[in-house]
Amino acid sequence: MENKSMLQLSNEQMRNLGYGVVDLLIEHLNTLPEKSPCQQGERASMEQLFREELPKHSQDPMQVLKRVEKDVMGNIMHLDHPRFFAFVPGPGNFVSAMADALASGFNVFSGTWMEAAAPSQIELVTLDWLRSAFDMPKTAGGLFTSGGSAANLTALATARHVKLGHEMERAVAYCSDQTHSSVARAFRILGFRPEQLRTLASDADFKLDPQSLRQMIEADLNAGLQPFCVIANLGTTNTGAVDPIETLASICQEFQLWLHADGAYGGATVLSPETKELFKGADSVDSLSLDPHKWLFQPYEIGCLLVKDQSHLKQAFHILPEYLEDTAGKDEEINFCDYGPQLTRGFRALKLWMSLQVFGADAFKEAIERGIKLAESAEIMIRDLPQWEITTDAQLGVVTFRARPEGYSEKELDAHNQALVEAILEDGYAMIVSTKLRGKTVLRLCTINPRTSVDDLLQTIERLEQLSQQLAHKKLMA
Repeated sequence: MENKSMLQLSNEQMRNLGYGVVDLLIEHLNTLPEKSPCQQGERASMEQLFREELPKHSQDPMQVLKRVEKDVMGNIMHLDHPRFFAFVPGPGNFVSAMADALASGFNVFSGTWMEAAAPSQIELVTLDWLRSAFDMPKTAGGLFTSGGSAANLTALATARHVKLGHEMERAVAYCSDQTHSSVARAFRILGFRPEQLRTLASDADFKLDPQSLRQMIEADLNAGLQPFCVIANLGTTNTGAVDPIETLASICQEFQLWLHADGAYGGATVLSPETKELFKGADSVDSLSLDPHKWLFQPYEIGCLLVKDQSHLKQAFHILPEYLEDTAGKDEEINFCDYGPQLTRGFRALKLWMSLQVFGADAFKEAIERGIKLAESAEIMIRDLPQWEITTDAQLGVVTFRARPEGYSEKELDAHNQALVEAILEDGYAMIVSTKLRGKTVLRLCTINPRTSVDDLLQTIERLEQLSQQLAHKKLMA
């Protein structure tokens, strides 16, 4: 029997709700290609749908689920859609979604070994699979975080602790102008002034230039400052560019700087032998972040941090209050709360572990290689169009390009391509957004979804061409 004061449903209600959720997920996945990836909700309409007084009395769970299906899931963009090419898609997979349900249903606390021996061991094993993929030493270890931003923050907090202690006043760190915004946010959170993060202009290939880095480090040393960290990119969000890790590692070793590799976008593609050569030198970085909800096709939230010397994490984060003394355990027992900022943390490792168990690593490798090849196919399609140009070649599943109607000035080209973003959103067939490269507005395709077809790409590019022609015709008629 249900007992609402105990927040408990009857067995029948639980089964109906559970089966209803699973049926809804299956229907979502089966009908997704027929939907638009571009659904948006205006604030006013959302207020009208959801603004209400706090409910005092119980409601039928199935009626609440129907409301969620119609009003909540009916007003989201589908980042798992095969024609969602904007930002970085979130393909997800059903096995991992069920793993998340299990982790939530059993309400697993993954902060200490005492309370989660098996979950902690699964996290250790899954992390070690990723460590091995990068050939990092066996001293390396880490933890799963909420995402790449949290992984970067945890890495940089560790770098600060190891290299600076409490002396931050003269400290400086270095990154390129293609570095993800989470790095600048992390430095702000960690108490650094904006000028303490040196942003260097990227080279012609949108990579961090080692010569410019060396010159800046030497200039800062001569000025009495304290260089302590370099942030490199294993696949930038804008173009998929991979910084020259091996050369950067050599410079960092020479000047005794911490080298953090942000692999949140591209790092997991290391599972493909075709891509691994790009990451030569990654085995010697001090820390490396990954985002398994991207190229490892996991549901949000899961990020990952690997640190070459796992003890550095414990040095930076371990605090043992009296109420946790009983959790200290034996030396071989790992308490993940000692390796990052979270004491209370969910069982994130389960979804990645279960999906690797069910599908196998070869399936993930093939999905990665397919996503990379899709961007290369898109580049070929776009190059065949007379009034379009490729602005960066396809790399790691990203290609940037723009329409270039004849007779347009640079300013008009920027406006035209920005108008194309609005037109494709209104059209609703596919989701594409713009970015800026060297001050120019360009379009960007990200093709990591393993359920995207070549026809999805072809139809999207054909629609872009039609919309571009329509916009050019309107301008001509104006």
